[in-house]
Amino acid sequence: MTNKYLYLTLLAVLGFKAEVSSQELRNAPRLVVNITIDQLRSDYLEAFMPLYSDKGFKRFIEQGIVYSNASYPFTPIDRASAIASLTTGVTPYYNNIIGERWLQRETLRPINCVDDKDYAGLNTKESSSPKRMHTSTLGDELKVATAGRSIVYAIAPFRDAAVLSAGHASDGAFWLDDFTGEWCSSSYYFSSFPSWIQAYNTLEAPSKKLPKTTWQPVNDLVGNFCYFMQSGIQKPFDHSFKGLENYKSYKTSALINEEITSLAQQCAVSCGMGNDRVTDLISLTYYGGTFNHQQVTDCQVELQDTYVRLDHEIGQLISFFEERFGKENILVVLTSTGYENEEPADYEKYRIPSGTFYLSRSANLLNMYLGAIWGQGKYVEAYFRNQIYLNHKLLETKKISIAEATSRSQEILVMMSGVQNVYTSLQLLTDNNEHLRKIRNGFNAELCGDLVIETAPGWKLMNEDTQESETQRVAFIPFPIIFYGGGIQAEKIHIPVTTDRIAPTIAKAIRIRAPNACAVAPLF
Repeated sequence: MTNKYLYLTLLAVLGFKAEVSSQELRNAPRLVVNITIDQLRSDYLEAFMPLYSDKGFKRFIEQGIVYSNASYPFTPIDRASAIASLTTGVTPYYNNIIGERWLQRETLRPINCVDDKDYAGLNTKESSSPKRMHTSTLGDELKVATAGRSIVYAIAPFRDAAVLSAGHASDGAFWLDDFTGEWCSSSYYFSSFPSWIQAYNTLEAPSKKLPKTTWQPVNDLVGNFCYFMQSGIQKPFDHSFKGLENYKSYKTSALINEEITSLAQQCAVSCGMGNDRVTDLISLTYYGGTFNHQQVTDCQVELQDTYVRLDHEIGQLISFFEERFGKENILVVLTSTGYENEEPADYEKYRIPSGTFYLSRSANLLNMYLGAIWGQGKYVEAYFRNQIYLNHKLLETKKISIAEATSRSQEILVMMSGVQNVYTSLQLLTDNNEHLRKIRNGFNAELCGDLVIETAPGWKLMNEDTQESETQRVAFIPFPIIFYGGGIQAEKIHIPVTTDRIAPTIAKAIRIRAPNACAVAPLF
């Protein structure tokens, strides 16, 4: 009798172990496909649903976990800061990527977030690396956890997106060069350009086909179906890509997304991704914004066509990976960069309250004001975007504290027309006010100015020296976070969630540590 119970106990234990082992296999995907769609919006995604196939967005929404109410926990957001946050699981306050460009204090010149003269470009003149990103990424932690055996790549139309999503320890990052129309990379990742992508460029690079390429609606339905209002049936479009800006323009068209899918498939095959039980990671950036950054009203059908083509490319990509590895062996994550990059509307034409805040002029007035208080000197050292940098050496010489200088500056700037608010560096570093939290999360003391100016909604901030301008628009951009793949049960969740929770969620799913500055909980 004892032996009988012992036998049953052993069977139960073995059965339990088999169940656990089976569960582990299901929860450890062979490939993670991390998809970020630049400027994707939920309202457009849903509006064009009648035009989609069953294999793209519909498959994701019907079979995945959909968090419909996602947002970024910081402001301002652009492509670079969004992607850095997605891959590190933290805000610019920690990861150091406050935007695509910022002012370097040492030189008082703007720099790109991935510029690095120590690493020459491969098939490009741009020198790049991820060294300005100060925290680890999901790909970095995957490399560490597998002693370098995991294969990690990133592909994007844009240099900043490719490098930041690849991270520090990845096998490579590829982006499309603005001048040659060929895929390129950095010597940070390779001692020489891989032969497989050289061959790919020879046969498939956009430079080989762009002179004969035109962008037209993918089908007649796109021209006849219009979400955007009153204008009825839209005229079809026909765009060719010529001139010095042809490749930059091509990268904002719907056609660029076909290039991303094609190269991703070739990368997976050529690099042997997903061929063993060690999890690999490929990060892809697609484009979902307007053509040449126009207003939506000026390119309605083009935007519809972009979403229809996106649906097709997402479907093609996932079908490719499912056929190679099986749905149970892949984990796909899809989200947006959560901002929009369009030409500002002409509010004055419609008598909507607006105006222009002139940054150079205001900085000069501030310098005169501080000079009247403390004597002549160049108190304002530089200005960039909506930030003013004070001259720390001069203040130190005159024994004026940064706190006093910024406080005095704040007093005068906040009284100027078009200024909604002015934040000092000390205020953003020490004040834990709920209203300031998102602004603080987007601030970095080493890189940002001493004063951050918030213009009133609808007002344009103009730098007269560079003729660069941006219009303040406090608007909610709706976008989802979607998880799809083996072990994922379909569910729609409407509670608000933030994007910094994506990285720890993937980390938990593949059983590695979250990035080293990430302290938020996984989504599930």
